[in-house]
Amino acid sequence: MPKPTFKVRIWAIREHVRSGPNTFELRWKVGSEPFSATFKTKTLADGERSKLVTAVNAGEPFDEISGLPMSVVRARDDVSWYAHARDYIEMKWPDSPAKTRTTHADMLATATPHLVRSRVGMPPARELRTALYSWAFNMNRWTQEPPADVAKALAWIERHSLPMSQLDDPMVIRRVLVAFTKNLDGSKAAASSVIRKKNIFHNVLGYAVEARRLPHNPLKLVQWTAPAAVEEVDPAVVANPRQVRELLAAVRAQDSRGRHLEAFFGGMYHAAMRSAEAVFLRDANCYLPPDGAWGMVTLGKTRPRVGSSWTDSGKPHDERGLKWRPEKDTRPVPIPPVYVRMLRDHIAAHGVAPDGRLFRTARGGMVQESGYGVVWQRAREQALAPEQAASPLGKRPYDLRHAGVSFWLRSGVDPAECARRAGHSIAVLLRVYAKCLDGAMEAANHRITEGLSEWD
Repeated sequence: MPKPTFKVRIWAIREHVRSGPNTFELRWKVGSEPFSATFKTKTLADGERSKLVTAVNAGEPFDEISGLPMSVVRARDDVSWYAHARDYIEMKWPDSPAKTRTTHADMLATATPHLVRSRVGMPPARELRTALYSWAFNMNRWTQEPPADVAKALAWIERHSLPMSQLDDPMVIRRVLVAFTKNLDGSKAAASSVIRKKNIFHNVLGYAVEARRLPHNPLKLVQWTAPAAVEEVDPAVVANPRQVRELLAAVRAQDSRGRHLEAFFGGMYHAAMRSAEAVFLRDANCYLPPDGAWGMVTLGKTRPRVGSSWTDSGKPHDERGLKWRPEKDTRPVPIPPVYVRMLRDHIAAHGVAPDGRLFRTARGGMVQESGYGVVWQRAREQALAPEQAASPLGKRPYDLRHAGVSFWLRSGVDPAECARRAGHSIAVLLRVYAKCLDGAMEAANHRITEGLSEWD
């Protein structure tokens, strides 16, 4: 590992007179280490000395181990972007959740085709994307033999990948940033996707600085602004309590799968559960009093579906704690009597899985979005008027969570308590649900106006 320092001293050329041809010695000191080089002619020695002096005058650090300017050391030890990207994956992989691993691979698979010396002979875009995303940047597959077309695509990338030193060019960096704004089909990428990829790219380049492969993070040199992402929940997607009741009734009115999923969707509304939290809700996490009182669900584990090739267990669902929480943290959420009854009826009708899970497939597996998504879309078609079904109203099951939190806020629940129940910080809650607070603000303004009028 290089050891940079700015303590450099360079002496004049010293001539050694010998019986044969004279030689010329260049001597310099970096930090506390002396260095020397011998040349056959004074011209050669002066040329090398001039290079060292120029580096000193430019304020460039020297490597105390080799005695050379850091730019020379980096050029000598230069690795390709492709090799660096795989080093980054290897560094991040052990401590990253499976979902985070996919976002790292997604960014690198987007950037890598734009960091090449030439595009001559480049494999087709989709073929190259598959090879990079599913193989090059998926560490679980590094010990497997890739298909022939994948191996061919990766060999091309390995041969044509830019050296890391060339990423110090802002124009090269800009090329990658522009690529983030487009999907593979050429359509405009979502702002949230662009921002996420830019942030990961910044981290990858920061790792290059840490590994002495770049002198600084070149992303800071590019005058480029990512598109603004809309974080606020659109009130148009938020169903009111009556609409939620009708939607849940439409779920229940479907086949046995619908009856099984009513309480699943109910938890996303009444307890603001994320789908990955609802998937792993177990009977041991539920306090369900029989007397019509409020109950409690204590959330502590999630099972987001990512894909078996990305998890450590080889199972499609990753085994994680709560989102943005310490691994063993829990989140107790009070639930109203209507949801207590729904869960009691669900357990009475369907029982629980051997591991205590309340919701499962017919074969006992984890419920999947592909399954409950179909049930939800049918419920929307049955419960909503045609113009409502064509609107964003409750379009995704996740919108039930938005509806639940919005209802709490409109009901006057303290934002701090809403944030705690939903598993948000207060700042995130107020930012995401800002538009859903408009009605409460109008009501407060009306009350203030009435109060002032009493003093007219």
